[in-house]
Amino acid sequence: MKLTLQAFAFTILLLCSRGAFAQIDSTLLNTPAKTDTSKHNLNMDAIYNRPFLKLGKSPVSIGGYVESDVLYTNTSGITNGSQFQFRRFSLFVASTISKHVKFLSEIEYENDPTGDPGESAGGTFGIEYAALDIEFNPLLNLRSGLILNPIGSFNQNHDGPKYEFTDRPIAMTQMLPDTWSNTGFGLYGKHYTNHWMFGYEFYVTGGFDDAIIDNSQAKTFLPAANASTSRLTSSASGEPLYTGKLSFGNDQIGQLGLSYMGGVYNTWRIEGAQVDDKRSVNIFDVDFNTTIPKLHTAITTEWAWVFVDLPADYTPEYSHRQYGGYIDVVQPIIHGHILDWDNATVNLAVRGEYVDWNEGNFAATGQRMYNDVWSIMPAISFRPTPLTVLRLNYRIEHSRDITGNTIGAAIGPTRGLSFGVSTYF
Repeated sequence: MKLTLQAFAFTILLLCSRGAFAQIDSTLLNTPAKTDTSKHNLNMDAIYNRPFLKLGKSPVSIGGYVESDVLYTNTSGITNGSQFQFRRFSLFVASTISKHVKFLSEIEYENDPTGDPGESAGGTFGIEYAALDIEFNPLLNLRSGLILNPIGSFNQNHDGPKYEFTDRPIAMTQMLPDTWSNTGFGLYGKHYTNHWMFGYEFYVTGGFDDAIIDNSQAKTFLPAANASTSRLTSSASGEPLYTGKLSFGNDQIGQLGLSYMGGVYNTWRIEGAQVDDKRSVNIFDVDFNTTIPKLHTAITTEWAWVFVDLPADYTPEYSHRQYGGYIDVVQPIIHGHILDWDNATVNLAVRGEYVDWNEGNFAATGQRMYNDVWSIMPAISFRPTPLTVLRLNYRIEHSRDITGNTIGAAIGPTRGLSFGVSTYF
């Protein structure tokens, strides 16, 4: 849902007028449970596991983050020089309405050319999340409103200051829709036993439309559905999109997530009359993250598989199957007092990525279809505090078209150096 600049500024002014900022609310508006769960966090907790500032004595808390970068890319000697990018500004507004009833929203300005290629030039303001939670029991809670579909971990846990990389993962932004949210309802719950954690989420929401196979990319492209804000008030298929996730964690081992999202995406009925066959999209996702003891090496990975029913007369560029993912490895090398910061960290990191846009073979020849991309991105970062990161990345990227030929400068950079800053506030 797009906002005007004037409305966005008025919202900030109205919130700030409610009272002076007090301390950071580290409990993030969670109602105290019967057991201490402060050390137990799942990816499903990411929307509340952020720094907030309380507005005086009001029930409202506010927070946010910002990202900006400078990028230099080169492909076969061709470059556009240095490009300065203000990518995101997000504002969180949360409120404890009453006991066991709370509300959270996220309003975002985004202008990220490395994310969804369908994003409009000049960036957009939008409401990314706005949901009401009613807590009946730790294992049974209702959520309604504009919800982030919990497909994988990155869609829920995507804040820039959490990562050592200036770019978001290719598979999670250009194969899956970036920060994919829809209007709907659902249930979620969590349970903790000693070191073990379990969580579930299940939502029915609005979903995709015909744009995923009818778009300017000329291929099966799920992020194209993000361009339509009408999905927040109507469904192209008239049927719900189902999203479910199971999370299993151990605070000494790591966390595993298994998720599914699927439903009918096409307009198959007009004014009650059937005009087409029902066609479905189904997505399966596995995510895992852990930290190796003693070395403090953090490993985060996610892989997804996309299956789309296509009309029989579509060309091979539109794929029935896609898959891809990424792995991040972050190694702290210096931690402690640096300059005037007592809790500073220097990290070395690397990200590996792969996406196959056309898994399978040509029906006519039996030869493999390619249309894939892989990338390696080493990085070094400095965190004066855990909430702020300065990061230097170098990307090596290689792409092939559907027949296996290397793609040149018309598609994107193969070498890139970027420096960025991101912080919560």
